[in-house]
Amino acid sequence: MTRTPERSPLSPTQLVDEYFVENRNRLLEIAAFLDRLDRADASLASDDFRVRVFADAIRALSTAGPRRLTHIQMLLSDPTTKPLASLDRKGAVGAFDPSLAEIRR
Repeated sequence: MTRTPERSPLSPTQLVDEYFVENRNRLLEIAAFLDRLDRADASLASDDFRVRVFADAIRALSTAGPRRLTHIQMLLSDPTTKPLASLDRKGAVGAFDPSLAEIRR
């Protein structure tokens, strides 16, 4: 069963008026983060699974269509279902390392 997304109570103009500046700032923060990675050493950053997933998510912003939020959430989520035998880290890292997928299936 496919659920039809609910329409926003705000018009497109109202949405832009309300949220444009806030999201403009977020885009600038992302650009600044990527610039800092480039200045640090872009080749090292691209070896990090989190940066690769981040780049995939940025691409999904322009290609995923009306379900881009779900698509990006799934890119960042752990797809495995088997519980861990013990906690593998003290804190979350914000993205799933696909190299661990086979170990945890």
